[in-house]
Amino acid sequence: MSVNQDTMPAADQSGAEAAADSVAEPAAGTGPEPAAGSRTDMVGKALGLLVLLGDEPRGASAAELSRRAELPFSTTYRLLGSLTRDGFVDYEPDGRRYHLGLRVFQLGQRVSNHHGFAGTSLPILRRVTEETGEATILSVRDGNHHLTVNKVDGPQTFRVTSDPGHLGALHTTSVGKALVAFADDATRNRLLEELPLDPLTERSITDRGDFRAEIEQVRARGYATMDEENELGMRAVAVPVFNAQGHAFASLATAVPVFRMSMEALVALVPLLQAAAAELSARLPQQ
Repeated sequence: MSVNQDTMPAADQSGAEAAADSVAEPAAGTGPEPAAGSRTDMVGKALGLLVLLGDEPRGASAAELSRRAELPFSTTYRLLGSLTRDGFVDYEPDGRRYHLGLRVFQLGQRVSNHHGFAGTSLPILRRVTEETGEATILSVRDGNHHLTVNKVDGPQTFRVTSDPGHLGALHTTSVGKALVAFADDATRNRLLEELPLDPLTERSITDRGDFRAEIEQVRARGYATMDEENELGMRAVAVPVFNAQGHAFASLATAVPVFRMSMEALVALVPLLQAAAAELSARLPQQ
């Protein structure tokens, strides 16, 4: 079925959206086909829907995705049908919600393996966790965010929630600060000028001058810290993983709940993290 969101009355549109969401797998190709010149744009819109679904662990309805993507409902519905058919999206009939499919997971694993994040880095992260008893996290920069690419949890019951695939802020995390501080000069200067400094807790850095000073301090001492700036009750320390040019292509961190380790004790782990980072630098592809 095809619904024109732009021309339907509001009441009829709402009913049509509910009816559309109740279909388990929308028929691909329903409605007018996009013009040949717009196919590349349609691919971008489909990828945009996948990104939005990645931010929704409980899934989202077609109507919700349409609003968030600022796309006509009919376009969103057809794209979700194609993505569902090809396994990139799963549909939950009971809740009329869409989720990322296993095909996305398969592609993500291939990317992780290609960069060595899954296999090559895992023994090194495990070794750090065995010595610290705490979670060890490996991240890379993805635009204005950091992306967790691997993590090993400690044996403690309190678990760090930054799982692989998690996108986080650069300015509120230790891994993010390390990636900014040790980026190439042009990238670092751009991030210092343009990076959004939205607060995540009452301790987050939101002043541009304070952020510059923090990054300079990170560069001077060789490691970055986070003390409840990203999440209350958590602190972390991170070091850069350098490429051959001396720029950070990843960062490695230990994260702990505040009740279990002081900042001083956490900083004492920096030499251990730096040794592991040097090993990662030698073993990981630096792309």
